[in-house]
Amino acid sequence: MQDDKPITNIATLAMLLALAILGAIIGIQLLSTLGITPSTSIIGALLAMLLARLPWRMFRPYRSIHTQNLAQTVISSATFGAANSLLMPIAVPWAMGMPELILPMFCGVAAAMLLDGYLLYRMFDTRVFPAGNAWPIGTATAEAILAGDRGGRNARLLLAGMATGIVGAMLKIPMAAFGTAFIGNIWALSMFGLGLLLRAYSEPIAGIDLNARYLPHGVMVGAGLVALFQVAGAIRGKQADSGRATTPDREVRHALGLGAVGYLLISMLLALAGGLWSEMALPMLLLFVLYAACAAFAHELIVGIAAMHSGWFPAFAVALITLIIGILLGFPPLALCLLTGFTAATGPAFADMGFDLKAGFILRGHGSDLPAEQHGRRIQMLAAMAAFVIAIPVVWLVHSGYFAQDLLPPAARVFAKTIAAGSQANLAYSLGLWAIPGAIIQWLGGPRRQLGVLLSTGLLINNAAAGWAVLLGIALRIFIRRRWGEAARPSMEVIAAGFIAGDALASFFGSLFTTPGKR
Repeated sequence: MQDDKPITNIATLAMLLALAILGAIIGIQLLSTLGITPSTSIIGALLAMLLARLPWRMFRPYRSIHTQNLAQTVISSATFGAANSLLMPIAVPWAMGMPELILPMFCGVAAAMLLDGYLLYRMFDTRVFPAGNAWPIGTATAEAILAGDRGGRNARLLLAGMATGIVGAMLKIPMAAFGTAFIGNIWALSMFGLGLLLRAYSEPIAGIDLNARYLPHGVMVGAGLVALFQVAGAIRGKQADSGRATTPDREVRHALGLGAVGYLLISMLLALAGGLWSEMALPMLLLFVLYAACAAFAHELIVGIAAMHSGWFPAFAVALITLIIGILLGFPPLALCLLTGFTAATGPAFADMGFDLKAGFILRGHGSDLPAEQHGRRIQMLAAMAAFVIAIPVVWLVHSGYFAQDLLPPAARVFAKTIAAGSQANLAYSLGLWAIPGAIIQWLGGPRRQLGVLLSTGLLINNAAAGWAVLLGIALRIFIRRRWGEAARPSMEVIAAGFIAGDALASFFGSLFTTPGKR
């Protein structure tokens, strides 16, 4: 098995360390300047391919697709860990004028990030998160690596797709969304695209501001609750998944038990370190601890489900919903600040780990050799956890400089303003009202399609271009499949990988030339 060779090669270890540091810096820069964190896994894979073509002996290990897979795992884990799981949560207390909360928040979210990634490793390729499902970013990364390794027609298709992706991104076309439509679950992506268009055009056409009416939030609450019951049903074995799962159900139960205990302990430590005991009565303090742990757990599962089917994970949007419910429960601003950062930190590392393991699953032969697959998966998990650990000091060393320049992730400002605004009239009624159709749609679609979760994900994002890109991509995908049949699928996946890679490269280089403070 080639997966363990890079771990014993000092030069390769040093290069992976450098990639982790680079990934963390990229994530911080992109989130602070552009307000987004595009997938860097394909960037890592492309960089590893370039290293493989250098003539020096120290770069020979990168000729292995498994080493390239480790490279993309490390850089993407560091990117999402540093930006989404660490920097964004600690920006919330800064935006609220509570810098004294940054250190306890940082310690709590760092622990949550590590637990987050480990739980996905334990639950990958189970009934709940089967390896056979889409995981679009992971599929695109694997196809890019295979195209580079095999060369020939697939390599040319990949380069053509990348060029198209870069040009499209420069023209403000969301090429990553277009490419994802060639890979993801058609039912889920159709609802996602519909949600994007409804959110974008409801106000200019019908004069209805869905966000002001809390319609997206209510739909997500209803769909999310049903999705959690569907997860429980899958664990009990009452629902079959769409693919063969190699991880036994008991692993899911053990992982969920570990997560419940872990998140409960982290929420207790946050409450203690944040000084909530001095501001809240004991019953309210206990309610906060329980709610924070449950919200973090639910947030992680919902974000993971959305990522598995669509390639998008609405981590900040779902965190906003848990914040709104916390406001309704009557938590004070200090508690809401800690709650928001904690829940927002769970989900990104979870989803990204799924993408990385999906890429490895494809590169290792779709689980045809189960012992080799489990060994390679374990090596990937260790590489990702090492990248998370490296991201922790990087974020801590640079965050003060970014905050001093007022370079805060936009989501942190939204959270701070929401907390400052407090509860509004009819908020509970709106959430309850729109939760009903969200729950019905999710129930009708079933656990395989996740219609409610993906519809609400689209409704939470104001991006008409992405909606058109997703739906047009699905229409083109259906046309190609009907015209040329199943034989066209491999080529479509390679081209889609090129679109996603081109979009990621354009976002990355665009952030380098973005003037600080302009978002």
